[in-house]
Amino acid sequence: MLKQRVITAFLLLLVLLPALFYPDPAPFFGLALLLTTVATWEWARLNGLSAFASLVGGAVCGGIGMMLWWADLPQASLPRLWLLVSVLWVLLGGLVLRLGVSAWGRLATPLRLLLGWAALVLTWLAVAQARWVSVHFLLSVLALVWAADIGAYFAGRAWGGRWSRAKLAPSISPGKSWEGVWGGMVAVVVLALAWQAYDVATSAIHPGFYTHLGRRSVIVMLLACMVMAAMSVLGDLVESLVKRSAGVKDSSALLPGHGGVLDRMDALLPTLPMAMLLYSI
Repeated sequence: MLKQRVITAFLLLLVLLPALFYPDPAPFFGLALLLTTVATWEWARLNGLSAFASLVGGAVCGGIGMMLWWADLPQASLPRLWLLVSVLWVLLGGLVLRLGVSAWGRLATPLRLLLGWAALVLTWLAVAQARWVSVHFLLSVLALVWAADIGAYFAGRAWGGRWSRAKLAPSISPGKSWEGVWGGMVAVVVLALAWQAYDVATSAIHPGFYTHLGRRSVIVMLLACMVMAAMSVLGDLVESLVKRSAGVKDSSALLPGHGGVLDRMDALLPTLPMAMLLYSI
């Protein structure tokens, strides 16, 4: 399994990195939109649509993304949109988790589809806007999610099962603990301080997310990063709830060793819009 995961990750990087670092952001926009379209197809399958209907839904969402691109929205300042998206993630995401797995399946299928597809298309727009700011900025936001995930994994293994059994959401994701959440937040704080120090030391022309926040206050930066880490957990848990409702382990088998594209994007769904909100204001 580990060998398969490494091979798949290596092949993905071979495709993603050239597009990401290409001077013109268009190739990366297109590749990110393709992956988002695949994730919308996976979301449709998880929520009961047939194979053909899922393909149609994915194509429609991809078309909507193309329209947003054609309208030059990746270059626009959209603080009100990102504020609305972030508030809805906190309110609706929290409500979905509170109601539990069984309640999700009782929601009308069109509503479930609309919520997921809207979140995915808006995440693509946030990714595109972050790339438009700079590659360095986008990587700093992605690194936050990775740091939160890695910190949670190691803290959960080290302390979650040894000192306590404070499970975060046992009916949704039994492996997650509160110790993991705090460990992820510590990892994010360390990353933010290190990234900001690097930007200052190198006089970065295009500073990262943390340096933008730190211009107001280091305390503001650290608090914002901890909120972002919590949002990444929210995105992960919501997707886990949807998969548990569908009775599957992965969103698909497209990425051997990793599951589906949606499995790799779940934590980004709430964090990228919030990152663009904080940057915009």
